[in-house]
Amino acid sequence: MEKIAQKFLENQNLNKEEFVKLIRCAHDPEIREFLAERALELRKKYYGDKVYTRGLIEFTNYCKNDCYYCGIRCSNKKANRYRLSEEDILACCEEGDRLGFRTFVLQGGEDPYYTDDRIASMVREIKKRYPEHAVTLSIGERERESYERFFEAGADRYLLRHETANDTHYRKLHPESMSLAHRKQCLRTLKEIGYQTGCGFMVGSPGQTAAELAEDFLFIHELHPEMIGIGPFIPHQDTPFAN
Repeated sequence: MEKIAQKFLENQNLNKEEFVKLIRCAHDPEIREFLAERALELRKKYYGDKVYTRGLIEFTNYCKNDCYYCGIRCSNKKANRYRLSEEDILACCEEGDRLGFRTFVLQGGEDPYYTDDRIASMVREIKKRYPEHAVTLSIGERERESYERFFEAGADRYLLRHETANDTHYRKLHPESMSLAHRKQCLRTLKEIGYQTGCGFMVGSPGQTAAELAEDFLFIHELHPEMIGIGPFIPHQDTPFAN
């Protein structure tokens, strides 16, 4: 275990078997503390003691998808749905700017109401009013043409968590209408266009194994994103994974 942890610190390019062993190191309190101390050193080296904030604007909780773990899945009839107007969103940006935010994140479900025209218009207006601020989009899977339009309108970054890089595990979490291959291709397309691209995954989602987590690390290593979002699976009461 110590050898694997040390190898990881010296060279993060581990193979799948080695990543599985590294993940299992979490059960060893001494190894866990050792890795945590090194992570703290790296954080101080690159970020010091600064805290970077972003203004998330959750502008819609309508979604055409039916992901089994998500509270805003389209089949959840108990969700209290809403949409913000462009005026609402711009008011949020104005308040955020006053408070010192320099990154605005437009995040929402995959809501067909927000067409490419509407999204591009919002991005263009935000960049017109706040040209020094970064605009990040987190609105799910679209086709290349859409991503290109948003980029041309001024969007700087795009967040699209892949949630799991293993197709078998992906099938446990999503309906047949959705495709892990398409989601990965969206991420590659975003990188090609020139976005600062973010992916990421859940930890502890139903049925997840150490081997599947290892595939997440390998996919991230291959994609080389500018941002990575990793968070715990939290069961939602109105989904098939409530319990």
